[in-house]
Amino acid sequence: MTEEMSSYRWAFRCGSWTPTRSEWLFAARCIQREEKERIGQFVFAKDAKSAMAGRLLLRSFVCDSMRIPWSDIKLERSPRGKPCLKVCDDSRRGWSFNLSHQGDYTVLAAQQGVQVGVDIMKTVMPGSSSVPEFFRIMTRQFTAHEWSSIQSAGSERQQLAAFYRHWALKESFIKAIGTGLGFNLQRVEFHLSPELLTPGHVLRQTKMYLDEEPEENWIFEESLLDADHHVAVALGAAGTPPPLQSFPPPATFKLLSFSELIASASPLTDEDPAYWENFKTRAEAPQRQSDAHRQA
Repeated sequence: MTEEMSSYRWAFRCGSWTPTRSEWLFAARCIQREEKERIGQFVFAKDAKSAMAGRLLLRSFVCDSMRIPWSDIKLERSPRGKPCLKVCDDSRRGWSFNLSHQGDYTVLAAQQGVQVGVDIMKTVMPGSSSVPEFFRIMTRQFTAHEWSSIQSAGSERQQLAAFYRHWALKESFIKAIGTGLGFNLQRVEFHLSPELLTPGHVLRQTKMYLDEEPEENWIFEESLLDADHHVAVALGAAGTPPPLQSFPPPATFKLLSFSELIASASPLTDEDPAYWENFKTRAEAPQRQSDAHRQA
């Protein structure tokens, strides 16, 4: 699965993945023990599959991009819980990567020379309130300009799509800078590209304003994995921003099969049959799945 590139955009469709016993046990052998234990604590299969896919995507990316053997990859978590690579070789520090999972997909975005944040959102109807009431609850998360853009999008479904599009943009930026929950989302305002967003096409025209000033150091890529799943990738430069033309052409997310996901994998631990027994007893998701956003 080697690709000569300075950027990666990968996706795995967890929602349609029904792992066999051999698949699940092999996947569990190919991640670090502490990650296996963490995934084993999820109540629902949906969350366990999303997190497992995230670990495999990340290890596969490191193996592919940095030519590090699978068994030599050491992943850690930052104080804020963000996955990071433990390396001593400075030549490998030029990569920035980020994961997100929500809805039916887990996604990875990685790039050299810039900060990267990625967020995926699925357009879903509010579970327990009307769309206007849902928007009222979320009022403080968006600026007046953004609410105008959201509420002028058309039908309620189109308004929700615009809402989640804005939300993914904000989250991609927050994840890129690593600020976490303390960041006031009204500090960032997005002016959407006038071009129509369609599956299979990547937009880079959306602009961000930070504290009401146009922010030239950031580029945002937007794409649809399908009609319901919107992905935003934030690319930020430290200091003087590189010219847009210096970035590789925007790439669509490559949808990986399970066999592609584990193409470079090698086991790190012994097989644990009880891990499958524990997994197969779980419900797929809560009976009333709120589909709340979760970060990989």
